[in-house]
Amino acid sequence: MINSEFVEIAVEAPLPRLLTYRLPQNLSSQVIIGSRVLVPLGPRKSKGVLVSEIKSSSALAKGREIKPIIEIIDEPALGDKMRLWLKWLAQYYLHPPGQVYSMAFSPGLEIRKRKGRKKAPTDLNLTKQDSHRPFTPNEDQQKAISKIGDATQNTKFQPFLLWGVTGSGKTEVYLQCIEKVVKSPKQALVLVPEISLTPQLVKRFVGRFGENVAVLHSHLTERERSDQWWSVVRGKKQILVGARSALFCPVENLGIIIVDEEHEASFKQENNLKYNARDSAIVRAQISSCPIVLGSATPSLESWQNSLSGKFQLLELKSRVENRPLPTIQVVDMRKHKPSKESTLPFWLSQSLFEELNAVLEKNEQAALFLNRRGFAQFTLCPSCGHTEQCAHCSVSLTVHKQNNKLLCHYCAFEKPMVVRCPSCKSDEMRTQGLGTQRIAEDLGNLFSSFSRPINIARADRDEINSRESLEKLLDDINNHTVDIIVGTQMIAKGHDFPNLTLVGAVMADLGLHFPDFRSSEKTFQLLTQVAGRAGRHEKAGKVVIQTYSPHHPAISCSANHDFRKFAGDELRERSELQYPPFGRMATLRFQGADFNKTEATSQNAMRRLEHLKKNLTEYSGVEFLGPCESALAKLKNKHRFQILMKVSSSKTLNTLLQHFMRDSDWVPSGVGLSVDVDPLYLL
Repeated sequence: MINSEFVEIAVEAPLPRLLTYRLPQNLSSQVIIGSRVLVPLGPRKSKGVLVSEIKSSSALAKGREIKPIIEIIDEPALGDKMRLWLKWLAQYYLHPPGQVYSMAFSPGLEIRKRKGRKKAPTDLNLTKQDSHRPFTPNEDQQKAISKIGDATQNTKFQPFLLWGVTGSGKTEVYLQCIEKVVKSPKQALVLVPEISLTPQLVKRFVGRFGENVAVLHSHLTERERSDQWWSVVRGKKQILVGARSALFCPVENLGIIIVDEEHEASFKQENNLKYNARDSAIVRAQISSCPIVLGSATPSLESWQNSLSGKFQLLELKSRVENRPLPTIQVVDMRKHKPSKESTLPFWLSQSLFEELNAVLEKNEQAALFLNRRGFAQFTLCPSCGHTEQCAHCSVSLTVHKQNNKLLCHYCAFEKPMVVRCPSCKSDEMRTQGLGTQRIAEDLGNLFSSFSRPINIARADRDEINSRESLEKLLDDINNHTVDIIVGTQMIAKGHDFPNLTLVGAVMADLGLHFPDFRSSEKTFQLLTQVAGRAGRHEKAGKVVIQTYSPHHPAISCSANHDFRKFAGDELRERSELQYPPFGRMATLRFQGADFNKTEATSQNAMRRLEHLKKNLTEYSGVEFLGPCESALAKLKNKHRFQILMKVSSSKTLNTLLQHFMRDSDWVPSGVGLSVDVDPLYLL
């Protein structure tokens, strides 16, 4: 019960501060701190969360009308720990607090009230299909289980970095640690990068814990999501497995948080609240006084540095389960790959990889070819005048999708029919240039058309896999061996375990090295190591062929040698010299608008304001500003984009500077949007 007449509400609107409302006497006995309420906001009504009460009326501005709360919304109130974490999120990522608080409520409850309580769908595959009894852990696994288990029993915050080679049994460590937690009895939160892409992991959890597991991801209907959400909030289920948004489920009885594949960029949300789920999960574990486990075969350099400095406790799994060998890796220097005129091989396929493919198919085993580009080709080109077909709304060329005979923008989904005649010079020689997964699949189909038996080729990219059902069918086809070769993007690199997959080929492995991003080497190393880890995970030995034009680049050579320590050491030394993360902190100010001149002028005005702050406040003397300049992706969805990159020594300095800068945004003209990205992962 609240005794004060006035309270502060975090209103679900783009407002940077809390608003004051009057609490009517008839509602005072029904409401508590954390309750969801309905309040007037201008001419309309808005939802919000009651965050605090105002003890003294002297804190209110005299003569100002204080509007009353309209009603209390019948939903469980947010607890103390959850509110404290949400407050931190809003302050750290500089996002309107009401919009942050609203993420801790399931939208599905209102849908159920409006449409009635019909029986929810039952196709979530959350039935216990087999026992999946715990394996006997090896020495490294047992050490990790024991260390994490001690922290769960002591109910204290302790961050662990579980670093294990691909196939080393990290999931089994998670399962046995969770088993101890649910017996406490407390609840466990497991975050995975993209749960819709890792149904095998979900099946292992369900196989072990049955109906005690709730699952949240974007491929659920709103009713399914609502049922799963509330089953955890109300304590009916103790284990929640989900993508990054599952972090907002208001579980008050947390006993452990696990972040699987903690290095994955998909833990960072790129729109609206630009939070990093891994970093935010660490703060939530700290507030909840529970351990957190960050697992990866290729840890982010931020987490690795934290383990070196002692902030995280490092737990290492040095070998694969049952001491199965890591795959042998061959690096093919494509600079020396010059097919003869008599060769039947496509330009992207080396003789070495072709021979390995033949050998695997002869043994009736499976292969996967990886290229992180979907479509048939990257662009069209007129050899007569140099014309390429560009997106009408973004500053990128259109990707060729031969299957549907169209040109497509992968940023805004603009499409147009395939161009045969050059619209510039009217030449009939328009050609496709570059390579995509469609082209690889087509070339392989032609290449093995006369093999001794039919060869089935499947694609795993977002053009082919666009639903939970299509993914599950593909995985079933691979496990049932009705597919011989899988051609895919990074979708095939994440967590999959195929018993008969013995060969992985990385086509154009150095593709990501050419992005204008200081993390490009790290991302390339991680991706190659992860995709290589899909080969030979069971009894049959695995082999990986990496095709590259940069065979001596550290990201290539270190992944070929399974040498994470060397790669991380060299990369950290370079970043330390430049004060890049994890040794410095960064933020991006991005300006977007339909008017090029107005958007550019706004970014220049912002730079002047920042320089003024830096000049007049001595604590900002070490701050560095880069820009303003056009973003690498200069135009997106008809909006011109400019950015300023900020580099500082500490999170505290960065946050204080941004709080000062964002305190007054009236100077930003209409038609120009300003967004802040704290700890950005992408600089495009």
